Amino acid sequence: MHRRYGLGAIQKRQQKEALFKEKSDEIAKEQLQKLKEQMDVFRNHLQVFAAKHKKAIRKNAEFRRQFQEMCATVGVDPLQSSNTFWSKLLGVGDFYYEIAIQVIEVCMASSHINGGIITVDELLTKVKASRNAAKLKNDEITVDDILRAINKLSVLGNGLKVLKFEKTYVVQSVPKELSMDHNAILQLAQSNGGYVYKDLIVSKLNWSEHRVVKIINDLIMEGIVWIDKQSENGQEWYWFPGLS
Repeated sequence: MHRRYGLGAIQKRQQKEALFKEKSDEIAKEQLQKLKEQMDVFRNHLQVFAAKHKKAIRKNAEFRRQFQEMCATVGVDPLQSSNTFWSKLLGVGDFYYEIAIQVIEVCMASSHINGGIITVDELLTKVKASRNAAKLKNDEITVDDILRAINKLSVLGNGLKVLKFEKTYVVQSVPKELSMDHNAILQLAQSNGGYVYKDLIVSKLNWSEHRVVKIINDLIMEGIVWIDKQSENGQEWYWFPGLS
C-alpha cells in the first residue's frame, strides 16, 4: 500500500524549498555584487594604466593588441565609438576609423584591377603607403589593426567582408554575394600562387567541367579573374590579381 503525504507535510516541504531558493538567490546576489565590485576596481586600474601608457598604445601595435585583450576581459571596447570615454582618453577610436576610411579608399582604387578581392597583406601594404604619403607613418599598424577597422565598419552594412583562408585573410569589397563554389576557387587560387586552370580545379575540387566553366565565367564577369591564354601548359590560366 502506497504511503500518502498529508497536506501539512506538503506545505512543510514547499516552505523548505522556498527558504532554500531564497537563500540561494541571496548568495548569488552577494557573489554578483562582489564580482561587480572587482570588475569596477579592475576598470579603474585599466583607466590609470591607459592614461599612463597612452602613447605606447597608439604607437606600438603589439602593445595595443595586448591592451585590447585586457579590455575584452572586463567587457570594455575602446573602439566601439569615436565619442566614448576610452576613445577620448586614447584616441584609438579615431585611429581605427581613420584606418577604416583608408581601407575603403584602397579597395575602391584597386577594384578595377582585382574586382574587389584583395589579400589582407596587400591591403596592409597599400594602407601603409597611403599613411606614409599622408605623413602618418609614426603609427605602426598591423594586419590585426586592419581586421579590427573592417570589423568596425560592419555596423554600416555589408560593404566589406573578410574571408578566412588557410594561409591568410582575403577582403571582399565586391557587392556580389560569393557562393561556396566561388570561395572554393578563390581559396584554391590563393594556395596556388594566385591562379588556377581547368584541369587543376577538376582534379582538386572534383568538379565537372561544366561547373568549372560556370563559376569561372561568373568571376570573369565580376572582374575578379583575368585570363592568360599564353600559359606554360597550353591551358588558359585564370589569374586573380588580388591574390597574386
